Amino acid sequence: MTTAQKIKSFTEKIPTADGVCDAFIAHPDDGKKHPGVILYMDAFGVRPYLCQMAERLAAHGYYVVTPNLFYRTRPAPVFDLSFPLTMEDMPQARSQIMAEHAKFKVEDGVADAGALLQFLSRQALAREGKYGVVGYCMGGGLALRVAIQYPNQIGAVAGFHAGRLATEAEDSPHRQVNRVKAALYFAHAENDSSMPQEQIQVFEKALKDAGLSYRSEVYPGAQHGFTMLDLPAGNKEATERHWENLLKLFAVL
Repeated sequence: MTTAQKIKSFTEKIPTADGVCDAFIAHPDDGKKHPGVILYMDAFGVRPYLCQMAERLAAHGYYVVTPNLFYRTRPAPVFDLSFPLTMEDMPQARSQIMAEHAKFKVEDGVADAGALLQFLSRQALAREGKYGVVGYCMGGGLALRVAIQYPNQIGAVAGFHAGRLATEAEDSPHRQVNRVKAALYFAHAENDSSMPQEQIQVFEKALKDAGLSYRSEVYPGAQHGFTMLDLPAGNKEATERHWENLLKLFAVL
């Protein structure tokens, strides 16, 4: 495992077809090139905890871009919330988040990925070659769709407590995984109505049938959102397990 390094972090404005996406950037402060990674947020958006996650990943030797997927509404922080949230905070928080999430179009997120990949290709400290993508909650499904859309640019994809990866919908991502050329790691919560065991089985069969290099596993006792320690569902043990597996996957970059 890479030894943690001193990092540099800042906010960047990245032009897209629909405007300007604000993104939190973190990378080792050593003047060397490192593999590029896109880190996709959960539905609660880019906030201090997510930036800390980006910095932790960067400290292990990666050039990390964390885009605000809701930039079409406003720059981050998008929501008027005070983290960490308690169970009592969740009803009011969900009302804000669901209203914004309803406006988000996954196809826009996939299109924006093209601009993010172009941005990475222009950075002097981002290594040439294939990139990594990791996503949480809504970002997990988006990470997989980005690997489907840009197979020649993505070398590793991880998704944590991602939902609806294998539905009856015609555009369900599991129906398109044969286009993926990346190594995959997906971790599911044992208690997650958005990704029940039946869906996990269909998803894993699709990955196997496509002949992909993948790992897919369930974290016992974990709830949807288990990596987010600023939310009630956060689980420290499962989160540390997530870091171990994520760094192991990204070692291929």
